[in-house]
Amino acid sequence: MSTVHFLLAAWLLTFGFGLLLRSLNLRHLKRYGAIVPEGFEGAVNEGTLAKTSAYTLEGSRVGLVESILDGALLVIFLFGGLLPIYDQWIATLADSLITRGLLFFFVLFGVQLLISIPFSLYTTFRTEARYGFNTTTPKIWLTDLIKSTTLSCILMGLLLAGALALVQASPQTWWLWVWLFFAAVSFFLMYLSPYVIEPLFNKFEPVTQEGLADEITTLMGKAGLTVSKVQQVDASRRSKHSNAYFTGIGRVKRIVLYDTLIKQMSHQEILAVLAHEVGHWKLGHIRWRLIQTELFALAISFFSWWLISSAILPPLFGLSPAPESSFMAQLLLLSFLGALAGFPLTPLSSWLSRRHEWQADRFAVRLTGDPGALASALVKLASENLSNFHPHPLYAAWRYSHPPVVQRVDRLRESQGNHEQA
Repeated sequence: MSTVHFLLAAWLLTFGFGLLLRSLNLRHLKRYGAIVPEGFEGAVNEGTLAKTSAYTLEGSRVGLVESILDGALLVIFLFGGLLPIYDQWIATLADSLITRGLLFFFVLFGVQLLISIPFSLYTTFRTEARYGFNTTTPKIWLTDLIKSTTLSCILMGLLLAGALALVQASPQTWWLWVWLFFAAVSFFLMYLSPYVIEPLFNKFEPVTQEGLADEITTLMGKAGLTVSKVQQVDASRRSKHSNAYFTGIGRVKRIVLYDTLIKQMSHQEILAVLAHEVGHWKLGHIRWRLIQTELFALAISFFSWWLISSAILPPLFGLSPAPESSFMAQLLLLSFLGALAGFPLTPLSSWLSRRHEWQADRFAVRLTGDPGALASALVKLASENLSNFHPHPLYAAWRYSHPPVVQRVDRLRESQGNHEQA
């Protein structure tokens, strides 16, 4: 078997396994989806579960069609002989490496964007609307598309131009300088995003519900954490889904609550959700993820340089080596190999993320002394967002970054029982 056939077979295997996981999850949902979880009888009814099953099934079908289309185009482009044709065409348009690089990736970005638009429209105005979530108007959707596309083009252009300039300036050590450049931009955006990027899409204002901001500030003080602002965002202009999050780092970090969340939950439940998020900060999860991400990025940058410099990458795909295969084409091949290499690491990454979620839950219980509030908040979040109460165990183990909500709530209620006995 040639390396080309081996790589194609490996990709088909990973893609097929993904389809198997999706199928197992949907079959599991059809079998158990109508069963109210033990202990949830007063919080979830059969009507909600039926609606959840239908919502999950429709979303999965749309995602399946999109993933099959994306996968087919990827295989045709990489293994059907289109990549060298495209690469040579781009080379005729410009002489500069930076200009060719920008053209190479911007055209691909444009094609990907055009493919994604029908799925976004269907999901927003059909699926989300059918299940009562969508509040987005066509005008808002189009404005968001224009803003996000413009912002993506600006950021991608700056990153590509800067990285390719470093490649030209330092052919033997560009892997280090490119990594440092990307890391610096990432941290800069963390500071910039709360004040420049996020307000482009949403309106932020101080929490208006009486007494809530003071209670949140008190909770943060109890945790030894200082935040610059406690704000609410007009998420209801686009969707009825609810959430809460931290944004920014250092002195610019702030708490943001969806206005939908404020309407759905009591103050104690909101405080419990925020205490969970505080747990991620206080337990070092955010810092650990940043360090892990940057170290992983450094390793990828080095191996990318090594593979490209050794000229062994194009022949693996049956292509001519450089200069016939451009630097940009080899980066595309690297991204394909990276996806294959990262596939078996997915369950480990998911497990580590779920471990952090369990730890943050325990921190929230210690901070608030009220496990019942977090349990009821999670039930509301799951039921209001039509989250799947019955994921297949293998699907959850492989793909869930958070523990299944039934398991989390069961553990919190057990903790509440122990707390009351004490």
